[in-house]
Amino acid sequence: MAIRVALIGTGNAGRIALRGLITNPAYDLIGVWVSTPAKVGREAGELAGLDVRTGVVATDDLAAIIDAKPDAAVYCAMGDTRLPDALKDVCRLLAAGINVIGTAPGVLQYPWGVIPDKFIAPIEDAAQQGKSSVYVNGVDPGFVTDLVPLAFASTCESVEQIRCLEIADYATYDGAEVMFDVMGFGNSLDEVPMLLQPGILSIAWGATIRELAAGLGVTLDAVTDSCEREPAPEAFDIAAGHIPEGGVAALKFQINGIVDGKPLIVVEHVTRLRSDLRPDWAQPAQPGGSYRVEITGEPSYAVDICPTSRHGDHNYAAIAAGVGRVVNAVPAVVAAPPGIVTTLDLPLVTGGIQITTAPKG
Repeated sequence: MAIRVALIGTGNAGRIALRGLITNPAYDLIGVWVSTPAKVGREAGELAGLDVRTGVVATDDLAAIIDAKPDAAVYCAMGDTRLPDALKDVCRLLAAGINVIGTAPGVLQYPWGVIPDKFIAPIEDAAQQGKSSVYVNGVDPGFVTDLVPLAFASTCESVEQIRCLEIADYATYDGAEVMFDVMGFGNSLDEVPMLLQPGILSIAWGATIRELAAGLGVTLDAVTDSCEREPAPEAFDIAAGHIPEGGVAALKFQINGIVDGKPLIVVEHVTRLRSDLRPDWAQPAQPGGSYRVEITGEPSYAVDICPTSRHGDHNYAAIAAGVGRVVNAVPAVVAAPPGIVTTLDLPLVTGGIQITTAPKG
């Protein structure tokens, strides 16, 4: 029997998730929630960019989604700039007996030690009340920073360091709120954007760092972070808007999980808006962008992950990969015991994957 699902949010990730939920016979789409007034009342197939009619129209009323009683909600609403509201949404859904599988809020990837217990307890209580589960993942933070490194580390006799990198040109990414408000691209170097406020990097990727530590069976002494920014040599335009001369055009940051005074776990991001900026920083394994997992140990590994897509460029492919990780996890999370579940708790999440023949031509 198909799993009754609802989608929460139809932005860059949500649109891709919506397509997967509509086209996959494992799922029965029964509701779509949107935050943009212009999308209210629109057909789900139209919002997904598909030439199909589902009979489901978008609503901005979360209560209507809850009243429809889906088995699961795929949560793709913005979590970065509205964390308290996102956590409240998750609690409402869980308490109503609706399993939540999402790309946000990212702290729920592994919240212990990242956010105070007083914020975790209501989520666990809601899950117990509704006998439901919540799983948050994606690409990075996500499978590149938990599933992949732990899979390779499982073959090692010893591990000195695990380093997970995203190396990408974001010029074609059209999420203005993330690009300008969260990451601070285009801003003066004197301005400190949300992501670079003290401690935020260690929270945003702290779940990843702590989950890897738990998977390795170690206790962290501390989590530290650092960043560098590079100004634009001249003005230019990107998909999200305008970058003035002198505005931030490249960003590198690093989060370290410290054990015995040394960085055992490292997450590093190198984000450029032009490929010629800061050639001394790490370079992608394919034009546009890639991910890399480096394990120093016995044996050591260097694993390059190069997402591509028939529907878009490297940025689209990366979002699609993160969304696929979540959508395919729905059956496993529905079957999981109540509470917050992580990649450490789940089997390989292949239950939602569609098997198709390759297109001709």
